[in-house]
Amino acid sequence: MDRFRVVPAAYVVLRRGDEVLMMLRANTGYMDGYWAVPAGHVERGESVLEAAAREVREEVGVEIDPADLVPVTAMHRTGGNGDPIDERVDFFFTASRWTGEPRLMEPEKADRLEWVRLDKLPEPTVPHEARVLAALDDGLPAVIVQGFS
Repeated sequence: MDRFRVVPAAYVVLRRGDEVLMMLRANTGYMDGYWAVPAGHVERGESVLEAAAREVREEVGVEIDPADLVPVTAMHRTGGNGDPIDERVDFFFTASRWTGEPRLMEPEKADRLEWVRLDKLPEPTVPHEARVLAALDDGLPAVIVQGFS
């Protein structure tokens, strides 16, 4: 019997006081036109901390020491359709320290980059990210689930 597989991803919420850095997704084929935080898949042979630092570097051009990544929650989610790409474990981190000035590094994948207030998230925000961002300052359980009955 084949084991159940999930796609691991790292999400990094860059914080500047009560603001977070978000990108408007474009031309990716997934959630285009939605606001999102820097994120991406964990690659083979890479830890989730390494993936988080790499994604932030690739997407917004800043360097983060993995020691400055603060774990927020892990989200186990499913699209409920049996498609392996829709079976996920997402690791959410915040960071308040980095080197460099955030800038749009992949204009082919995002139209805009903006600092937004946590209490005024832009519409539309990727739904599972909006769920985490809305509860960021209230505290989240170590593990949350989405899409399961």
